[in-house]
Amino acid sequence: MPDGRRSDGCHAVHSTRLRGHIPRERGHPKLSRGSVETVTEVFLTMSFTSRGFRGRPRDQAAGGRLPPGQYLEREFPVLSAGPTPRTRLADWTFSITGEIDEPRRWTWDELRKLPTETITRDIHCVTKWSKLDTVWEGVSVDTLLEGVDTSAEYVMAFSDGGYTTNLPLEDLTDGKAWVALAYGGAPLEPEHGGPVRLLVPHLYFWKSAKWLRGLRLMAEDAPGFWETYGYHNYGDPWREQRYRGD
Repeated sequence: MPDGRRSDGCHAVHSTRLRGHIPRERGHPKLSRGSVETVTEVFLTMSFTSRGFRGRPRDQAAGGRLPPGQYLEREFPVLSAGPTPRTRLADWTFSITGEIDEPRRWTWDELRKLPTETITRDIHCVTKWSKLDTVWEGVSVDTLLEGVDTSAEYVMAFSDGGYTTNLPLEDLTDGKAWVALAYGGAPLEPEHGGPVRLLVPHLYFWKSAKWLRGLRLMAEDAPGFWETYGYHNYGDPWREQRYRGD
């Protein structure tokens, strides 16, 4: 990462060398490839210049499907802010760890053999765009957790590059979340989080972590990357829970 910048698809990060470190999932690489003396400046003012990231008037044709403050986007914006992680599928694994009777792990071939579902949902980015009727293919988190014995109430999703985001476990179960492998009938492109991303469409899209590598089950809640730097801990678009205190 030559310039120290990254993106999760809805947000930009710019790193500067100061005292401190970027939070990361235990046992996984740091978000920045620089020294440990790295913290992050987060552009919470939404001053992005890329097309599709400035506010627009709400499209009334959405028929009440747009949460407050959102506008209708017919494309699928990608905010490029640094190199996209690219892991060879032969080396890729997905794991469930933490408060669990026995950790679980899948290779790419093993994950692809699990039953998948076709999911059509609206998605809502915290940068104020919404895209309706997006079509995905993915493995339900319910399938991945089938037979798991856990007392956990929370989950930390972790990704290539060290990105993390926290969610209540109940928001990933009962048909609410998937590990998405395809979008629009094609394998999920790296720019959109491939080979897999978390899909939690009822929350702002930063909670649908790109380049997903696993889920850590937790007895107590803990903030993920953007939550540490001021984003809302939950992120309900219908309640405009964009930032801490909303």
